Amino acid sequence: MKDLTFEVKRSLSRVEAADQLAALAAALREGEEAELELGAATLGLRIPDELRCELEVEIGDGQIELEIELKWPISAPRRTAARSSAATAAEERPVRKGGATAEPRRRSSAKRSPKKAP
Repeated sequence: MKDLTFEVKRSLSRVEAADQLAALAAALREGEEAELELGAATLGLRIPDELRCELEVEIGDGQIELEIELKWPISAPRRTAARSSAATAAEERPVRKGGATAEPRRRSSAKRSPKKAP
């Protein structure tokens, strides 16, 4: 089960799609901590030097679907004595701006599921 899924679905012009991909490319080049503008929302991610890429193209039902999927393991954030865990948690959550069309969603609910007892 996924801990969090952040998904944005909206119509874009070709130029807007190119701008969004260029911003993603810049964040990947920069590495470490990156902030991605996704529609009306901003998502902060820690991006490592190595990651896995899956590219999928589906043609059918009168349309073409192109999916680019990047995966990497979640590593424990580096903390200094001055940083509290609450501040770190606040930085890692998706930030909504006014009128956001982005909807964080999970398979069953938007809250993290509690850890199951053995």
